[in-house]
Amino acid sequence: MKTSDSISDLLTHIRNAMRSGHEKAQVDASRQREAIVKLLADEGYVAGYKTVDAEPQKQIQVRLKYDGEGEPAIGGLRRVSKPGRRVYKRAADIEPVLGGLGISVVSTSRGLMTDRQARERKLGGEILFNVW
Repeated sequence: MKTSDSISDLLTHIRNAMRSGHEKAQVDASRQREAIVKLLADEGYVAGYKTVDAEPQKQIQVRLKYDGEGEPAIGGLRRVSKPGRRVYKRAADIEPVLGGLGISVVSTSRGLMTDRQARERKLGGEILFNVW
């Protein structure tokens, strides 16, 4: 099913799969979605991912991560910039999520990165979503 906001669709798939206790979430693949999932894996919010050739479109299988008690590694996902209301910030204006316990995913001119990386490199951009 095609949506107008593919990032929100990805986040909703992950959020719903974690709430249901699933081992994996599967979404249609795109370069942007793959970059987002790679960033989440690098930051330790998901266990890993792989792309799968499927018809009619490639899929991304996201392996979800849980702690020893079965609680999801992702406490929350919140979309910041939406198709109807884009949110852009300069590097100095990007605030830490929950005092540094979470991350913001920022779309910069150098690609997707976390809020910490954007501040270190002095790059601003569009704040896509927050994870904690």
